[in-house]
Amino acid sequence: MSIQKQKPVTLSITSGKGGVGKTNLAVNLAFALMNKGQRVLLVDGDLGLANVDVLLGLSVKNTIRNILESGTDPLESVIYIESNLGILPASSGVPEMVTLGHDEQNKLGELLTSLSNHFNYILMDTAAGIGPSVLWFNNFADHNIVVLKPDPTSLTDAYALIKTLSGKFGRDIFYLVLNFVKEEKEDLKTYETLKNVASKFLNLDLQYLGPIPEDKAVTAAICQQMPFIQKVPQCKASQAVFKLADRIQMIKKTRGSGNS
Repeated sequence: MSIQKQKPVTLSITSGKGGVGKTNLAVNLAFALMNKGQRVLLVDGDLGLANVDVLLGLSVKNTIRNILESGTDPLESVIYIESNLGILPASSGVPEMVTLGHDEQNKLGELLTSLSNHFNYILMDTAAGIGPSVLWFNNFADHNIVVLKPDPTSLTDAYALIKTLSGKFGRDIFYLVLNFVKEEKEDLKTYETLKNVASKFLNLDLQYLGPIPEDKAVTAAICQQMPFIQKVPQCKASQAVFKLADRIQMIKKTRGSGNS
C-alpha cells in the first residue's frame, strides 16, 4: 500500500444528540469523497455502540477494541469496501470503551496517526453527546463537522457540544450540516439562530456547509444496508451529499482560527 505524501485531513462527524442521521451521513460522505478521487478511511468512533458495520452489512472480525487490547495490526483491521475506501470498525455493547483512560487514548491516537498516512481523508463518526470519547475524537480531529436537525432540542444539544469543545479545548471553528431538511427556509432559520447565539455568547463564527434534504430514498437504502448515494445517486439527498463533499475538499488542511 502506498503512503500519501500530503498530510491527511481528519474530520469528526459529530452531534449533540442522537437521531440526527449522523452515521448515515458519514457513510455516504465517505463514498462521495471516494467517488471524487480521494482515498478515505471511515472510523467508527462510537466505541461502545458501533453501527457503521450494520449500515453497510459488514462482517467484522477485528475492531478498535481488539487493536487496543491485543495489539492487532491496525492495517489488518481495516475493511476495504472499495480500493480507496476503508472502514475501521468499533465494538458494540462494550460500555467501558466509551470511557477510555489516558493510556488507551494515547494508543488510539497513535493507531489513527499510523493509519492516516495511507489516506487523504479520515472521517471519524463519533457517538452523540458530550461523553469522554466524543470529546476526544473531536479534539483529535483537524476539523469538526456538527450535524443537527432543524428542531429546538437538536439545536440546543448542538450548542452544548460546541460550547464544551470551545471551552475545554479552545476549538474555534465549527462546520454545520443540517439534516432532514424539509424546506430551504427551515435550515437557514436554524443555522442563523445557532450562529447568532454562538457569536454572542461564545464569540464563534460558525460555518455552514449546507442542508441535506429529507428524502424517502434514504430510508429505503438504509433498509437494504446500502449507501443512498450508491443506490440512488440522482436523488435530492445524494446530490446534496456530493455538494457537501465538494465543500469539504475546499477546507484547508491546517487547523486553527482563520485556517478554513
